[in-house]
Amino acid sequence: MSSSQVQLDVDDQLLEEVKRIYFKLGVSLKTAIQIFLERSVRAQGFPFSMQLPKERNIETNPAILAIRRIQAEAARNGTSEMTLDEINAEIEAVRQGHRE
Repeated sequence: MSSSQVQLDVDDQLLEEVKRIYFKLGVSLKTAIQIFLERSVRAQGFPFSMQLPKERNIETNPAILAIRRIQAEAARNGTSEMTLDEINAEIEAVRQGHRE
């Protein structure tokens, strides 16, 4: 089987980092690239997912919605402007069995 030489420019820092990783895995950079090429043929494309991350609408993000519900409840209860000391005093009062 004949072979071809491939040459490419790679950022020095990236190259050193990837060489360290492959060394820990027990393979050379050449072997790792060969594995990538063979897997690409087998997969008929990239041997890993190539998808852009899904954009999340901040208005429908569950964490944001939960924070907004908590903020609304605090506003309804009149506790949204409490200081940390006031919050801690409330907690202590509940622990002691009475509220101020």
